[in-house]
Amino acid sequence: MTATATRPPILFLSHGAPPLADDRTWTRELKDWSGTFSKPKDILMISAHWENAPVSLSATQRPQELVYDFWGFPQKYYDVRYDAPLAPELADEVEKLTSQHGHHVERDETRGLDHGAYVPLKEMFPKADVPVVQMSMPTLDPKGLFELGRTLAPLRDRGTLIVGSGFTTHNLRWFNPAAGPDGTPPAASSEFDHWAEEAMARGDVDAILDFIHKAPAAREAHPRSEHWAPLYVALGAASASGGIDAQTAIDGFWFGLSKRSWTLT
Repeated sequence: MTATATRPPILFLSHGAPPLADDRTWTRELKDWSGTFSKPKDILMISAHWENAPVSLSATQRPQELVYDFWGFPQKYYDVRYDAPLAPELADEVEKLTSQHGHHVERDETRGLDHGAYVPLKEMFPKADVPVVQMSMPTLDPKGLFELGRTLAPLRDRGTLIVGSGFTTHNLRWFNPAAGPDGTPPAASSEFDHWAEEAMARGDVDAILDFIHKAPAAREAHPRSEHWAPLYVALGAASASGGIDAQTAIDGFWFGLSKRSWTLT
C-alpha cells in the first residue's frame, strides 16, 4: 500500500524548537517536503510533547490558544500564531478506530497544538488551511504505541496525513548555541543517526522498537524516549498492510541534534 494523490504517506519528522523558524535551510527543507505529496484532507499529529493516558484528542469544538510549552525564549516566539481549522470529523474517526481495539478516548477541549505540532506545520502548511487534531501518547511502551499506530492505518484511506513529531536524537546537553546550528555534532549523535538511517532503510521494525538495546549510544541519544516514541506510532500505521518503505526526507544536524525525518509508505 503506497501513497497516492488521495492517500497520503505517513511522516516522522524532527520538529525542532521555536528558533527553527529562523533557520533558512531547515524551513526550506520542510516546505519542499510538503510539496512531494498532495495536500491532505486533514492531519493527525502525534507529538512528543503530549503524553497523557487515556488517549486524548485536542480541541474540536472551539479554537484554543497554542501551547507555548517552552521557557526562556524571546517574546517573538510566544507571539506566533497557527490558526489551523479544527478537525471534529477526524477526531470522531480516531475515536471509532481506537475504541474498536480497546482504547478509551477522551476529548480535551482546552488543549491547543503544542510546539511539536505547530512549529513544523507552520513551515509545511503555512496557510494553516488544513484541519488538524493532536493525539496524546498514552504510554511510551514501544509495542503499545506500535499497535496504536496500526489501529490508525485506515485513516489514510480518507485522506488523513498521520504525522509522528519527535526528534531522531534528543539530548539537550548537546545543545550548544555558541557552536551554531551547523556545528559538528557529538559522535554519539552521529552514531545513532547512522544506525537509525540503516535500520529504517531495512524496515527493521524489531530493532527500532528495541532501540535501547540495539542502537549505539541509545541512552545518550535519548536520555528519555519521548522524542523517539512518535516513530513507533508512525511505523505501526505504515506497517498495517505489509512491510515498511522508509525514505529519508531531511537529514543533517541542528545544534548537535539529528533532524533526520522520514516519509513512510
